[in-house]
Amino acid sequence: MKSSQRLKVAIVTGGGSGIGLAIAEEFIAQQIYTIIIGRDKLKLREAKEQLGDLCETIAFDLAELENIPKLIQGIITKHKQIDILVNNAGINMKKEFCEVTDADFLQIIQTNVLSVFSMSREVVKTMLPYGSGCIINISSMAAQYGIPKVIAYTAAKSAIEGMTKAMAVELSPKGIRINAIAPGFIHSNMSAKALDADPERKAKVYSRTPMGHLGEPKDIGAAAFFLASDAAKYVTGVIMPVDGGNSIGF
Repeated sequence: MKSSQRLKVAIVTGGGSGIGLAIAEEFIAQQIYTIIIGRDKLKLREAKEQLGDLCETIAFDLAELENIPKLIQGIITKHKQIDILVNNAGINMKKEFCEVTDADFLQIIQTNVLSVFSMSREVVKTMLPYGSGCIINISSMAAQYGIPKVIAYTAAKSAIEGMTKAMAVELSPKGIRINAIAPGFIHSNMSAKALDADPERKAKVYSRTPMGHLGEPKDIGAAAFFLASDAAKYVTGVIMPVDGGNSIGF
């Protein structure tokens, strides 16, 4: 790489662990300077130690919507340009439908939808002068088919998919591509523990996944890099399932 070539700058929210960390890891492997935003300072510190000099971390609670413009302005002041935004941060809540309170529902919507909108709006403002940029939203199988006991999360991820399409139609003519990834069942300590504790659910997951196994976080990282790269320069408004066929399984 020529020393004069500017490194692309990416933001990955919720990048301290799991899928977000895998995306950050793939970006950095591809020489993209990656800013991880998260709430857990310990996870951020560990991620920074793992990922090295091309990683920068910012401790920030995305539920604080009023502070997001200042957050993005600070990044722009330091780096001049943001090329890629991955809206990965999100929270889930598993409850029986009638036990979900209005406050529960609103909490999920605020973190999983409103923060995605606010982050995207502020980042897009910085992309427009350059006529280029890429935003990747992280959806879920919950938006592909019904999953019990996650009503607020399902509503949030369905909103994300609708926003992805609306943003793509409005912003693609201005050079900014918007896509989403809908991960299937991805292997992690948390998912393994959850499935092992619920044999019926585990059997269901495997039986309707044609490839017959869980995905790995790096599978989502690879998909995110593809969507952010020039290889996907004619791809926008897509919801890409990375799920081993789960969303079309029987």
